[in-house]
Formats: sequence, structure tokens, C-alpha cells
Amino acid sequence: MKIRIENIADIEAAAREFMCAIGDQRHIAFHAEMGAGKTTFISALCKVAGMEDEATSPTFSIVNEYQTPEGGPGRIYHFDFYRIETPEETLDLGLDDYFESGALCLMEWPENVEDFLPDDTLDVYIDVDADGVRTIHTEE
Repeated sequence: MKIRIENIADIEAAAREFMCAIGDQRHIAFHAEMGAGKTTFISALCKVAGMEDEATSPTFSIVNEYQTPEGGPGRIYHFDFYRIETPEETLDLGLDDYFESGALCLMEWPENVEDFLPDDTLDVYIDVDADGVRTIHTEE
């Protein structure tokens, strides 16, 4: 998968394309530098899934739960593992319950909990070009 976002006006179309491309995949790990647009893209994903409210970064709460209307994917868990520093902190989160729920799990800073991610996690990368164009891709 490779999706280019030329400007912010393209983000909703890119989010729709992404949701179609992932199919039934439920564990999505977003890898990118600070400021690359992980939260902005996840917010767009939640919007195309039918959420009316804007998704916000769970930097301090670690996880936000969103409910989509009927016909959407149901629950979405949005994780931000930026502040996780030790395996003990990860264990305290009870990640298995989230991952086994069947909900869509969208994760920022997954490298901080890498050893705890499900085997079927889809690693997604966001690259930012010098001109600000974002490319969202998986390694094939």
C-alpha cells in the first residue's frame, strides 16, 4: 500500500483509501517522526468511519475509545505510547484486553511497546517529503 497526501484537503480521501486497503485488519501501528501527522491521519480515519467528534491525541491518557455509528467498525481504540518507558507500564495497561476485543486499534509510537504487539499488527509508515507531502505506506 502506498498513499500520497499532497495537502490537508486530500486527507479524507486518503483515509477512505486506507480503510479500504486494510480490510479486516484490526491492529495498525503508525511509525513516523514527531509532527508527521499520525494523530491528524488517525482523526481522519475516525471521521470516515463515521465518528462525528474529532479524534484527539491520547498522549496523557494513553488510550482514547471512540464509538462509531451503526454500520461503522464499532469501537476504535486510539493509543499513543509516546510516554511509555518500561515494560511494567505496558503491562499495567492491559493491552491484551484491547487487542482481543475485535475493535480497530490505531497505535502511535508502537516502537515503545513493540514486544507486546499482536503478531498480526500491520506496520504503517508516514514519510514527510521536503515539500510537506506525506506518503503513507507499508513495507512489502
